[in-house]
Amino acid sequence: MKISEFFKTQKRTFSFEFFPPKDEISAVDFGINVGQLLKLKPSFVSVTYGAGGTTQDRTFALVDYLQNKIGLSCMAHYTCVNATKDKVKRDLKYLESINIKNLMLLRGDPPKGQDKFIAAENGFNHANELLAFASENFNFCHAGACYVDKHPEAVSLEEDVMNMKKKVDAGADFLITQLFFENKNYFRFVELARKEGIICRIIPGIIPITAYRQIERFTNMSGAVIPGELTREITKFKDKPELTYKIGIDFSIEQCRELLENGAPGLHFYTLNKSRAAVEIFERLSSEIQL
Repeated sequence: MKISEFFKTQKRTFSFEFFPPKDEISAVDFGINVGQLLKLKPSFVSVTYGAGGTTQDRTFALVDYLQNKIGLSCMAHYTCVNATKDKVKRDLKYLESINIKNLMLLRGDPPKGQDKFIAAENGFNHANELLAFASENFNFCHAGACYVDKHPEAVSLEEDVMNMKKKVDAGADFLITQLFFENKNYFRFVELARKEGIICRIIPGIIPITAYRQIERFTNMSGAVIPGELTREITKFKDKPELTYKIGIDFSIEQCRELLENGAPGLHFYTLNKSRAAVEIFERLSSEIQL
């Protein structure tokens, strides 16, 4: 089922992102975690793949399994990296043949060892070009990515919003944000988008900080602004993992509660293939507010 169909009946959607397990042990852990998350009855799940297009075959196999064997509505990630138009057409035809109806279309990060993104010959430089190609040649539901705290390569937030509008104009049916931690920045971002005529859903992407080592990693990965108080608390107790976990979970629950109470159209959890935090956040939220 197309995710856009859920929007007709669901005021809010709740979804989870996975990546393909890298080995047999990871596959066992992954199966356990998926089993835990299934209890939450997500609206849909998404499956990403590694930088430079790595694990793409495993991504395709995993969305096939999760949708056609488990019965989840799946969204496959697809990037411009190393993707000629002919390759894109072959790949999307394959996804179409296995009944995948939803795509997250991205430019993608440069392959390892490459500082700047370089389009494949007869390929695409930007996500909006890939979106336009998919829209013209196929009948998927398309998602696009956006950055509440500005894409690291954008000169300004305003420029980034205009780039996002190109994605919507090219065929993005809805948007999912990269991780962020300051809700006021999300609502500012949505307001800017609406002023530019972007009326589609902008679903917040959520990831809890549950360990000290994640602070620098998440900042470098997305340019996300992490509240000083949260950083200080996590740093203060960095040698007490259960306490830092609780601090991070409590912060995420409060963040999610505030987002939903102020009109956010759902939540998309970046699980990092671990279910504990996502399950705990979701269960506590559902016990406190009407999801």
